Amino acid sequence: MKDSRGLNPQCWIVTDGKIGMEIQCIGLAEALGFEPEVKQIQVRRPWRWLPPLWVPNPLGSLGPKKDKLAPPWPEVLIASGRQSIAVSIAIRRAAAGRCFTVQIQNPVVDPTLFDAIVTPRHDRLKGSNVIATLGAMNRVTPARLAEAARHFAPQWAEMPRPLIAVVLGGNNRVYRFTKSVGAQLGRKLAELARNHNAGILVTPSRRTPPDVIAALRAALQDLPARIWDGQGENPYLGYLALADAVVVTADSVNMVSEAATTGKPVYVVELPGGSRKFRAFHTALREAGKTRSFEGRFEPWTYEPLRDTQDAAAAIQTRLTAWRESNTDAQRAPAG
Repeated sequence: MKDSRGLNPQCWIVTDGKIGMEIQCIGLAEALGFEPEVKQIQVRRPWRWLPPLWVPNPLGSLGPKKDKLAPPWPEVLIASGRQSIAVSIAIRRAAAGRCFTVQIQNPVVDPTLFDAIVTPRHDRLKGSNVIATLGAMNRVTPARLAEAARHFAPQWAEMPRPLIAVVLGGNNRVYRFTKSVGAQLGRKLAELARNHNAGILVTPSRRTPPDVIAALRAALQDLPARIWDGQGENPYLGYLALADAVVVTADSVNMVSEAATTGKPVYVVELPGGSRKFRAFHTALREAGKTRSFEGRFEPWTYEPLRDTQDAAAAIQTRLTAWRESNTDAQRAPAG
């Protein structure tokens, strides 16, 4: 995206390096037409544990092992994660109104400290600069899916249809992915393969417990199933592109959102645990007709794919254009 001067404005992404946060920021930046520069930060102790507004000198509190943040400041800053909040506010102040700041997820501080905030509806944050999404922003686009389909199709050409992609998460602060749950999921997937003559493509994540993967291997042996072993090229996007339906565990808003961005049937595997925010998220997607609980059956349906990334980018673009015009007018105003 070029401005009225024909320039490609600089965009920074600032996170603590968590992949889920970074992907959301990159997805938004790309939807805005930027080629962002990614900055990973780490706030020193004890400042990282304090509320963001208590940090006296955020830009001076960064640890030495991550990227440095120094002028010239970018025109657009997109940030996510608790450690980025004080830094984003400090850069906006240091840039004296010349840096448009976008914070992803509820910062739990005054929303007016940023130019825009993009956060899920289940956060219940209100404000004139708040853009609410149903799910999480991501990098899944029709173009990326089409390219992944062309690239990976020969590898799974012999697999039967329907082809079911299985996306596994793991343990986190509110969910537990136990061996018994893995065994139960394996039995349901085996039932699906036998009753529907389905092919099964499983991709674990780094959080998936090894005993869960072992339980799935045992349940799916001698069936048309493949479980990615983590070696070689990651097939995740190819799975989403070529599958007729996606089965995904409930522990990740990002993974469920990416699956629902494809427009394909999305079946959610319930895990022990949860939280109010997760329950609100899953309820909203079910009520919107985008997901259903996984019971070992394949019943295709259609819905409008999630467009959170594109919709948020359009809202940001409107605000960014007005902000640029305001800055231009201020520069043209006569002194005195």
